[in-house]
Amino acid sequence: MENQKLPNATPVLVLGIISIITCCCYGIVGAIAGIVGLVLAKKDLALYNENPSAYSNYNNLKIGRILCIVGIVLSILYIVYIIALISMFGMETLQDPQVLQEKIREMMGK
Repeated sequence: MENQKLPNATPVLVLGIISIITCCCYGIVGAIAGIVGLVLAKKDLALYNENPSAYSNYNNLKIGRILCIVGIVLSILYIVYIIALISMFGMETLQDPQVLQEKIREMMGK
């Protein structure tokens, strides 16, 4: 009997890569892709644990799961960064580059 492939291993890997690449899109896209990837990985992990010798691409699932976790962490960090910027400078300041430069100069003492 030939080993089967886990059905969601490749999509989990792709979603992990997407979550890392898009973590700077205000953190939302990367977090969503990472969470969806983790849900799919959980399903495949349960399938793999039932019969480990029947599947051949467990490494792709493992790597994809790790990438999803890293993407979620980076997305959360970026969301926290955006919230910190908004709380420090305000939304109006972030939308106007000249006012933002003036605020940064004030903070630097120049």
